This record gives sequence, structure tokens and C-alpha cells, in this order.
Amino acid sequence: MFARRPPRSWLAAILSVVSLAAPPAWPEGVTSAQIGNMVRLPDGRRINLRCSGSGSPTVIFEGGYAADSQAWWKVRPEVAKTHRACAYDRAGYGASDLGPQPRDGAAVAMDLDATLRAAKIAGPYVVVGHSAGALYLRLFAARRSRDVVGMVLVDPSIEHQDRRLSAVFGPGAGSLKGAHDRAVLCFAAAGKHLLPSVDPALKICGATTSAANWQTQQSEAETLWGATSDQIDASHLRYGAMPIIVLTAEGTYASTPPQARSTAEGLWRQWHREMAALSSRGQERTVSNTSHMIMIDRPDAVVAAIQEVVAIATDRRSKTLPAD
Repeated sequence: MFARRPPRSWLAAILSVVSLAAPPAWPEGVTSAQIGNMVRLPDGRRINLRCSGSGSPTVIFEGGYAADSQAWWKVRPEVAKTHRACAYDRAGYGASDLGPQPRDGAAVAMDLDATLRAAKIAGPYVVVGHSAGALYLRLFAARRSRDVVGMVLVDPSIEHQDRRLSAVFGPGAGSLKGAHDRAVLCFAAAGKHLLPSVDPALKICGATTSAANWQTQQSEAETLWGATSDQIDASHLRYGAMPIIVLTAEGTYASTPPQARSTAEGLWRQWHREMAALSSRGQERTVSNTSHMIMIDRPDAVVAAIQEVVAIATDRRSKTLPAD
């Protein structure tokens, strides 16, 4: 720990937006709005679900903040070689329709549940979530506790992350204000059809012109450390002997000032170990040579973790199912 509190100028470098890391630029030929199966929900909305492969359990992917199904473009094809692998665009992202506000964890988990039911994709599921998406999948697991048989959490966000960081680094650490303010600005500009723009004030919006996307980003930023984290607390969910692997990125804090980096890295691993300990078969592993975007930098590590969890879950299930 610090002998004294670091200057406020460091706070912007302390995991304020790690959980909200922007999705990576797609390679040539890969777009963020590729259409899979447009699933119609009971309320009439459409959710873009992209599945390939076959084999049980089905592996379900959930992206981080602002990420759609294409975040898993390096991982999903490898998993689909042996199992059905499904990724989807959350409401408001990619090709999916905008969802009712607010877009908190309960709303996201309910949408995923409804999407899988409407698409007639039954469990068991192994769920794979990156960053903020891990919070959403933990709430989905609370809804479908009998069907979720394993988890891989990829550099996952922690409930009430801002509160935990502020307790160590002072007020403002972990705040999502920057991401929220950007979404508010870009949502207003998108509503006026001003994007993309050469205006220096609007360059932070990049090439994203969808008002639905920016509205969703705004709502998710408003609820991650509030309503979504409270919902995680209220679930009181422990996972028994469910296989869980939590992957911690070695380079999540690479841009953090040197005086704070070791403390931040230690806390990040500690919180991930606590998450893994929610299961008697939980493990935390640090992945070398990677940024927060492990599934882009080290897809091999993510695929290997999925394969391991699937194997354990399948073995456990075979021992509990009655013989024919």
C-alpha cells in the first residue's frame, strides 16, 4: 500500500475505464454488424444471435462494454470446431434493436435468457464473459442456475469496482464519468445526424453513428457500479463445485504510473481470486503478454480455458445423469 495517497493526476490512469475498454478495430472483412439469426423476443424486439458448430454444452459468449458479438472473432470459430458456440449483440449494439431503459445487468440477463428460449437453444451452457460482460453473465447464471454448468471470466469487472478502487486510490478512482460523458455527447450528436464528424469536439465518437449504441453505452455506464453491482450483491450466488476459470490479464495496468502499478495489479489479482473462490473448483490464472483484451491478444489462452471448463463440466454431468 502507499505510504501516502497518490496525486489526483494519477487517478485517470487507475482502472477508470478498464471495464469499459473500447472494442478492437475489426480486421478487413469483419464488420460489427454481421447478421446471424435475428431472434424475435416476446416484446417484438430483435436480437442478433450468431451460432456455429455443434455439441453440448453450448458455449455462450458475452462481450464487454460497447462490444458486440464480433468481439469474439478469434475465439468463437475455434470453439465451434467441437461445440456449438453462440455470441450475440446486446440490445442497442450491432444489429440488435434498442432495449428498454435502463440497460442494467438484470435487463441484459433477462434479454439473454429470452433470446436463448426464443431461439430454442436449451442448456447446459458454459458461459464466457469479458470485462463488464462477466457481471452480466453472473446475473444470467443466477437466472439459469440449473443450466449454467461452467464459466470462463476474461479479465472480469468487479462489482462496485469504483468503490473498491476509491478506497485505495482516493475519490475518483474507478469512476466511469469519462465514458458516461462521452456517451452523452455522442448520443446527442448521433440524434442530430452529426456523426461521423471532423469537429474536434466530436472526434471522440469515432465512426460509431448509431444513436441506439450511444444511448446503450450511456445507460450501461450509469448502472455498472450502481444497479448492476447491487443486483450481483442481491443474488447471493455461490457456485458449489461448478468449474470456473478467471483469466487475469498481465498488462491491464500497463499504462498506470509506476508508483501505483504494483498495488493496482495486486488488487486486481486478489479480486479475481475472490471471484474464483465462489466455487470450490474455481481457479484464477494470470495470462502473460496480454492487455485487457485477452481474447484478441491471447485467444489461445481463452480457448484452452473454455476447453478445460467444458471437459470438467461434461465429466461432472455424465456422473450425475441417470443411465439409460
